[in-house]
Amino acid sequence: MSLSRRNFVIATSVAAGGSMLLSACSSGGGGGEGKGPAGAKEYTGASVTVGTAADSKGPAPEVKGARKGGTIYGVSPDDLSHLDPQRIYYALNSTGAMLYTRCLTGYKTAEDGSQKLVGDLATDAGTMSDGGKTWTFTLKDGLKWEDGSELTVEDVRHGFERGWAKFVTEGATYAQIALTGKDDWRKEYEGPYGGKHLDAIKIDKAKKTITFHLAQPRSDFNFTVAMHSYAATPVKMDTKEKYDKKPVSCGPYRLKHRAVDKSMTWVRNKHWDASTDPLRNAYPDVHEFEFGTEGLDLADRLIADQGKDQQTITIYNNVPAERMQKVLTDPDLKKRSFNGLLTGIYYYAINCKRVTDVNVRKALIHAWPLEQIRKIYGGQNSGDYATTILSPDIQGREKFDLYGKLKKPQGDPEAAKKLLKKADKLGMKIVYAFPQSPTYDKTKVVIEAALKKAGFDPVIKPIDSTSYYDQAQQTDNNFDVMWFGWSPDWPTGYTLLQPLFDGTTIANGSNNVSQLDVDWVTEAIKENVKLSDPKAANKAWAELDKKIMQEQAPIIPEMYQRRFYLHGSKVGGAQFDPQFSATLITKVYVKA
Repeated sequence: MSLSRRNFVIATSVAAGGSMLLSACSSGGGGGEGKGPAGAKEYTGASVTVGTAADSKGPAPEVKGARKGGTIYGVSPDDLSHLDPQRIYYALNSTGAMLYTRCLTGYKTAEDGSQKLVGDLATDAGTMSDGGKTWTFTLKDGLKWEDGSELTVEDVRHGFERGWAKFVTEGATYAQIALTGKDDWRKEYEGPYGGKHLDAIKIDKAKKTITFHLAQPRSDFNFTVAMHSYAATPVKMDTKEKYDKKPVSCGPYRLKHRAVDKSMTWVRNKHWDASTDPLRNAYPDVHEFEFGTEGLDLADRLIADQGKDQQTITIYNNVPAERMQKVLTDPDLKKRSFNGLLTGIYYYAINCKRVTDVNVRKALIHAWPLEQIRKIYGGQNSGDYATTILSPDIQGREKFDLYGKLKKPQGDPEAAKKLLKKADKLGMKIVYAFPQSPTYDKTKVVIEAALKKAGFDPVIKPIDSTSYYDQAQQTDNNFDVMWFGWSPDWPTGYTLLQPLFDGTTIANGSNNVSQLDVDWVTEAIKENVKLSDPKAANKAWAELDKKIMQEQAPIIPEMYQRRFYLHGSKVGGAQFDPQFSATLITKVYVKA
């Protein structure tokens, strides 16, 4: 797997001057997953559960105090780069896609941010059989496209088969690999435009079922099909490459107008039936997107709260550092903010190919100055200390702190020195690489000081942010420790542990930046994938998380990052979307 566009944007937001560039609003003292000054609504991480058929029925639960009507204005510096669902693999695009696309499953989000995977187009979250190699979904009645025609199982199948189209190069590839059992899955099927269908997908028009026959067991395939890359696409209205400009809606809104890089207008789709939809509330009559406004200018507009800005949300951009303290100390602004932990983890990859002694790797973890780093990021408001690989909302995740980082987040140089002496490595040179930015230029100072205090000889290597990943993801790089980040595509242990620690994936461009190549780790990943019981699989991934950190110590966990958002005074229902780390656009409404 390659670093997804969705994950890439999240993982590089800091280097680009994103959400960690917060003003120091709190001391950032010791302690773990604590709370700093919060906005009106706060999401702190909760394991996603799988809902029932009853949970999958529409309509979506009402938002307290909500009303229909009016226009919500959404602002973003960047336009949506793709509207064709099969070409969507980026959080901003996925947030927009919630207005007009629907998948077999989706995430039903409660007011507290907790989520259930439920049937969206399907009557439930799917039925697994054959030890996890077969998954069957049944479509709901009453599903229609924006022209009033029926949404069929052929259209759902088409959304998967289009992933093989030559012009589709940006979407997810999980289903393609699972269905063919091949990394070079394109060789197994030419796509739907030659008149042939993929043998691994079977449909029954009368029963309205679609069945996936996977090449290997996948107990979490029902999470895979929630990705917008696998949304339904109408066979009869597929315009191939042109579909990216004018997609057909089966959601609550349809595209009325678009001016690329300037604006986009979504109006009601009269053929969307709320009784079929457990996810979307669709209160506004219109969603009008504006592109090109940068973060600081938008923050100032929302703070001023004039005219239509009173009905404005930020789609995917957090409060900039320059305005954070103002937002969190002004009671009126604080009421108009909300925040949440990002899925995934920021960490420092230890190059296991170069740093071969596990005791040295453990010494690095003890030495690392998390408290000083977090103070630079903005203290407690910037997020929670990470001690595990799996992030808080991963199914089955168990919290542990093997290296005492919550007790001594400032670092433990004595514990580090003790391990270095044991390894006979006192004074060992450590090359630390990071993407240059104003923030990381500050953190390098505290990292260098901490390494020296712990008995290392640090060499600091700042790298231009535009080429950082190209260099860090080379197998022959000369770095011992590298800043990195990863956000999973769905909330199970597989999506974090496999891409980061599967030894068979090591190659130039691989996300196994630690180059961990340990037989028992790779074998455990392979075996965990085969577990058909989700509870057993979740337990196995949590145990593997702890064992990897205990026996191999391939990374230094840093942060579960937090983002803050602001909205206008006439916007109701605004809350954090844990899945896309954005504003949950389907819940907002215009206040009377």
